[in-house]
Amino acid sequence: MTTLTPTPGGRIDESLAVTPVRVAVLSVSDTRDEETDTSGHILAERVVAAGHELVGKAIVPDDRSAIRAQVLAWIVAGAVDAVVTTGGTGLTGRDVTPEALEPLFDKRIDGFSTIFHLVSYQSVGLSTLQSRATAGIIGGVFIFCLPGSNGAVRDGWDKVIAAQLDSRHRPCNMVEIMPRLLEV
Repeated sequence: MTTLTPTPGGRIDESLAVTPVRVAVLSVSDTRDEETDTSGHILAERVVAAGHELVGKAIVPDDRSAIRAQVLAWIVAGAVDAVVTTGGTGLTGRDVTPEALEPLFDKRIDGFSTIFHLVSYQSVGLSTLQSRATAGIIGGVFIFCLPGSNGAVRDGWDKVIAAQLDSRHRPCNMVEIMPRLLEV
């Protein structure tokens, strides 16, 4: 008998096995190190708990070149199916994650920002306006850019990304289209 567990906007078919996704976590910060990178640790723990493979975890400064270099290194190596960044999506002068990655997007995932803001609004109200969370595809790899706060990371992963990277999510999920991302 198929068991369907409700998720935001769908259901998980628990009669199916999880297809592990290779995920890398990139923290963007001028001030955090491995010990103080709490949002990066939260993401890494959730990736593994969801049955995925954590294939990389790094911290880079708020610098366009450094952000691009790390993300592209993972993509070129063929090591990842998805990259989740945390940090650098705010409004200050040092917040440059969208500027670093959006020009590289082959396709934008416009709905991600919309859904993230709906979820975030429930947690932080109008403060969600200060986030430029974004997502897209680079070279057949999903890129999700979350704010750097622990709450935003939890909301972004738990209420948006996790279900779409779960191959059992119905009516559809991003895992099932991965083999077709580079079609011409």
